[in-house]
Amino acid sequence: MGQASKNSRTASATQKFFCSCGGEVKMKTTFENGKVKNMAECGKCRRIERRPSEFK
Repeated sequence: MGQASKNSRTASATQKFFCSCGGEVKMKTTFENGKVKNMAECGKCRRIERRPSEFK
């Protein structure tokens, strides 16, 4: 049996981010002024940032 290709070996684990208030951060995509914008929003305190790492 042969080796698995490098593309089939990628991990499918997702990373979860948490806000300082204890809520889980979820990514949302909006369409404003003809542009697609990705935003990270805390589910508990409704704080919005550009990326999940800014909640620390």
